[in-house]
Amino acid sequence: MKKVEIRNIYKEKRRELFVAQKEKMDDLMLIHFQQLVIDIPALIMTYSPIKALNEFDPQCITDYCYFKNPEQQLFYPLMLKNTKGCELSAVIVDDNTFFETNKFGIDEPIDGIDMIPTEIDMFIVPLLSFDKKGNRVGYGKGCYDRFLKKCRKDCIKIGFSYFDAIEKIDDTNQYDVKLDYCITPERSYTF
Repeated sequence: MKKVEIRNIYKEKRRELFVAQKEKMDDLMLIHFQQLVIDIPALIMTYSPIKALNEFDPQCITDYCYFKNPEQQLFYPLMLKNTKGCELSAVIVDDNTFFETNKFGIDEPIDGIDMIPTEIDMFIVPLLSFDKKGNRVGYGKGCYDRFLKKCRKDCIKIGFSYFDAIEKIDDTNQYDVKLDYCITPERSYTF
């Protein structure tokens, strides 16, 4: 299946989820994440979910990470203006950071300190779907793949999906960055 078709299918599947279903799935994904054999790092990049698209909210994951490692610092993506294509920067946030909704319906930090991508230890990557080889389908702009290329090779890349892996994404390319893990309500995948 090609990415455009996968996007359409999984956007619709997520729209069909009820709040109670999502809450149960969120709990199950947190349990699977807690069972991963990884050290919880201090420098974690996460994202604000697109509520209109029923996207997974990684807040429960980052809360758990903070419990396990109180030294944690969170970074959120900020879409850079006045660039060709879609470019992201990483911004350190804390309890005093203000967020503003951008034109895509994504809450972004409006203040904060820019962070160098190579400093990030773990990246919670948004996705619509993924395959059994760790390839992901995002929203089609390539923002996250471009940013992930700037991160260290040992940066843990993890996705969360309400649905299990599809067999194969037919139109992956050299610009796509694979996940290391993907967590679903049913299981965790290691790539």
